[in-house]
Amino acid sequence: MPGGGKSTVGRYLAKRLNWKFIDSDAVIEKQIGCSIRSFFEREGEEAFREIEANVIAEIAQADRAVLATGGGAVLRETTRRVLREQTHVVYLRSTPEELFRRLRHDTQRPLLQVDDPQARLQELFAERDPLYREVADFIVETGRLSVHSLVNMALAQLELTGMLDPSMGTSSIEPPKSPE
Repeated sequence: MPGGGKSTVGRYLAKRLNWKFIDSDAVIEKQIGCSIRSFFEREGEEAFREIEANVIAEIAQADRAVLATGGGAVLRETTRRVLREQTHVVYLRSTPEELFRRLRHDTQRPLLQVDDPQARLQELFAERDPLYREVADFIVETGRLSVHSLVNMALAQLELTGMLDPSMGTSSIEPPKSPE
């Protein structure tokens, strides 16, 4: 979800793993040459989602990288398939109320530039939470936890589920699951 901590937690997780951090929204903005908000206003959400799907499919091929996707990346089945089959997904789950507390003054997220952003967050959550769950290898409830705590929880989950090899330190994660 927007404001869930994907970029912040992802950046710190990458640092702990000694991997590169890639934010798909930043890659997209560089590619389109303007802000996502401007692109949304000019071209619409469908055009944005097409570019996003292509960028995520390309990034998913990277070795030793932590990817933070945009909150709506899961809306396309093709992107969900790429995430399920080629990556390990940590869903940083926050309630709509918690997200509103974090984002109430945000003016940059196009989907929240509405009369009632809290209601919009509740709608987005109802639509997207099942999709996030569909692609997630595991879920970390964010609540009011610190970034440090969230990174530690993600690392612990990676280790407990066998994705992170504890004998290799925090720099070796097992390859993504193969398609079923």
